[in-house]
Amino acid sequence: MNKTIDINCDLGEGGNFDADIMPLISSCNIACGGHFGDRNSVDLAVSLAKTHHVNVGAHPSYPDFDNFGRKSMDLSLDELKEHLHQQIDIIEKSCKGYGVKLHHIKPHGALYNDMRKSQKIADLIFNVVIERNSEMILFTPPNVNFSYKIPKSITLWMEGFADRSYQNDLSLVSRKENGAVLNDPDLIFERVLSMINNHEVLSLSGEIINQEFDTICVHSDTANALKILQVLRAKLIENGIKIGEDYES
Repeated sequence: MNKTIDINCDLGEGGNFDADIMPLISSCNIACGGHFGDRNSVDLAVSLAKTHHVNVGAHPSYPDFDNFGRKSMDLSLDELKEHLHQQIDIIEKSCKGYGVKLHHIKPHGALYNDMRKSQKIADLIFNVVIERNSEMILFTPPNVNFSYKIPKSITLWMEGFADRSYQNDLSLVSRKENGAVLNDPDLIFERVLSMINNHEVLSLSGEIINQEFDTICVHSDTANALKILQVLRAKLIENGIKIGEDYES
C-alpha cells in the first residue's frame, strides 16, 4: 500500500518563488500580518493555493515585523490571543472571498518554539483554534504539553522539518549554530524518506530518534528551497509516496 505524506511550506513571506513552490506542495502556511504580510499578500497567496489545489493554513506569530517573529515577546496572554485572532481574521476573510476552506493553523517562529516551552502558550494556541473552528487542524512540534484533553473534533498534525536540524529532545537547533539549516536536496530527501518510512530522524549529535510525523515542512527562505522541493517531490513519488491527501475546497 502506498504511503501518503503532507508537504507544507511557509509562504506569503515576501519570497520570490511562491508561484514556483506552490505546485510542489500539498499545504501552505500563509503569513498573516504578525511577522510579515497584509491583506494584499495574503490574497495573492490564497489565490495561488486555490489555483494549485493546495490546502491553506494560517501562519500567525508574535506581532514582530522587526525580528520576523523569531524572538519571544513579553505579552499578556489576553494581548497575545487578541493578536492571533486579528491575524487569523485576515486570512479567514481572504479564504471566504476566494471560496476556499481555512484548513489549519501553524504558529510561526518563536511562538511555535514557545509551544514546547510553555504550557500556557500551548493552551492559548489550542483555545484560539477552538474559538475559531473546532474542526480545524493544528500543526504542532513534537512533545507539546497541553493541559487539556484534546477533543475528538480537533486534529493535531505532528510536524517535522526537512531542512532544520534537531537536538536530541526534538527541539530545533538554533539558527545561530552551525548545521542548523540544511540545504542539500539529496541529503534532505534521504532524511525525509527515513522520517516517512522508518519514523526516525537523526539529531545533530548523531542520535537516531523515533518520531512519527503527519506533515513535513520545507522553509521557503531556506537557500535552495525551490530545488529542494523539486527533488524531494520527484523522488518521493518515485519511491511510491503520495504527496498530500485530497484537497479540500
